[in-house]
Amino acid sequence: LQGSTSPPRGREPGEREEAPGAMAIPSPARNPTEVQMSQLVLPCHTNHRGELSTGQLLKWIDTAACLSAERHAGCPCVTASMDDIYFEHTISVGQVVNIKAKVNRAFNSSMEVGIQVSYEDLCSGKHHSICKAYATFVAQSPSGGKVKLKPLTPQTEEEKIEHSIAAERRRMRLVHKDTLKDLLTRSPRETELETRDGSVAVPAEKTRVESVELVLPPHANHQGNTFGGQIMAWMENVATIAASRLCHAHPTLRAIEMFHFRGPSQVGDRLVLKAIVNNSFKNSMEVGVCAEAYSQDMSVSRRHINSAFMTFVVLDQEGKPRTLPMVAPEPGDGERRYREASARKKIRLDRKYVVSCKQTEVPLSVPWDQSNKVYLSYNNVSALKMLVAKANWALAREKEKVRMYTLEEDKFLSFRIEMSVHIAASRAFSLLSDLRRRHEWDRHYASAELVQQVDDDDMIYHVVSQTLSSENKPQDFVILASRRKPCSKGDPYVVAFRSVTLPTHPANDNFTRGETICSGFCIWPESEEMSKVAYYNQATPGYLNYVTSNVTGLSSNICATFEACEKFLLKNKEDLFTRLQDL
Repeated sequence: LQGSTSPPRGREPGEREEAPGAMAIPSPARNPTEVQMSQLVLPCHTNHRGELSTGQLLKWIDTAACLSAERHAGCPCVTASMDDIYFEHTISVGQVVNIKAKVNRAFNSSMEVGIQVSYEDLCSGKHHSICKAYATFVAQSPSGGKVKLKPLTPQTEEEKIEHSIAAERRRMRLVHKDTLKDLLTRSPRETELETRDGSVAVPAEKTRVESVELVLPPHANHQGNTFGGQIMAWMENVATIAASRLCHAHPTLRAIEMFHFRGPSQVGDRLVLKAIVNNSFKNSMEVGVCAEAYSQDMSVSRRHINSAFMTFVVLDQEGKPRTLPMVAPEPGDGERRYREASARKKIRLDRKYVVSCKQTEVPLSVPWDQSNKVYLSYNNVSALKMLVAKANWALAREKEKVRMYTLEEDKFLSFRIEMSVHIAASRAFSLLSDLRRRHEWDRHYASAELVQQVDDDDMIYHVVSQTLSSENKPQDFVILASRRKPCSKGDPYVVAFRSVTLPTHPANDNFTRGETICSGFCIWPESEEMSKVAYYNQATPGYLNYVTSNVTGLSSNICATFEACEKFLLKNKEDLFTRLQDL
């Protein structure tokens, strides 16, 4: 067999049946939605260099993800979108592609499937990561309507983290278009063409490709709809041709921006695939590609099925990217695509820098601007959710109703302090997310000024602390506060804090600039009038002595501060409108 998928749960291949009365050895619980696929790369799967075609890989990824989604839904599912994919390595003939897919979270009628792709060299036994992807699938009934999905309960620490952050990724997908529009609105309208020594600009029109495909039964799934992976493979093919026409070489696909399927196509449809190089940067180029469908009845207009943007490079003999020719866009739509490609590149860099990097690989305070606000907000909330989902929290102290936990990791010491408070969770969320009121219960805060109301969920504050630094000056912070209401039942209210830098509020000689990596509140409703309030903090070096003194019992400042927080919440548990109604 060249390819295989994991069998249904039960006895594994080669596993012997237990003799009657034998003691069963418990095996670790396996996610019921998990699907594993292994494919041996054959010559028919490769390009001229003997490397696995990215289009073929996309088909395998989509198939594995769809099987995982259908395991959870119990009914047919269709691909709604595929998030950005960054390819780390190429795969050669004779190597094995291993794909693992499982549902991270189910929403109402859609679900996020996480996919991990690696390859295995059978001769050396080495394994290498290829990419990680997230796909959104929608469950459909036999009549074509949407199906309400059952919730998914995560079991392991990794699953709990992915389940929690899935809501943030969903939020980021929904605002992706608005982020691009906002960046273009604030950018100069004129198109500035880059100049390179000795390079002549190639008219973008010369890279244009148009191709048609007839959807046959082998291209469709068991519902008669064209495989999402097949459409992605056809799109990758025409995009590669367009890129080749610019560089007159064989390009390598490095990244794919989000695929979004606008509608289905069926067996018998004709798919028209169009591609053109939108912009050429020094070492990479962006190719825009779209797919349109039409039936045999030519009187019916074409349907826009999908659009995507692919980033290609051309590698020299040493595997390093070559300098590429410039592109001269056509007036009108061509110039618009040229500007949008530049904006998308900036967004990709922001997203990769802010979202994809590990916390220890980026500065504590990341520069904030309008174009990266979505990704900073995502990173802020996701970092806190990852901290919350950690499994190794240990109870360090308990003082009356207040419980203090610690989490010791290689690089960080984190603490969590929690208590149950007689207040509605929504009201506690409203009070604790406004840093301007924190000085009312936290004696370390002198003041907090709202510097910028980014949107309804994100605010930037300039905070001045009462605490004196080693230089005998008060500390100040520039903090991004990101709020999130529960996405579904069982989710907490979240208020996340992290340091950012603002050109309007640089460090000055009157203060010692402090920073926070990751901190914030999670509030779980226990009843209509009762909530569990928990505060998390990943201690920075300057804060470490204060934390360890409290953990070891040499100080009770943190517990006392949290008790003051409870009194503040109880005092303000009813908002002004409720008080007026009572009067």
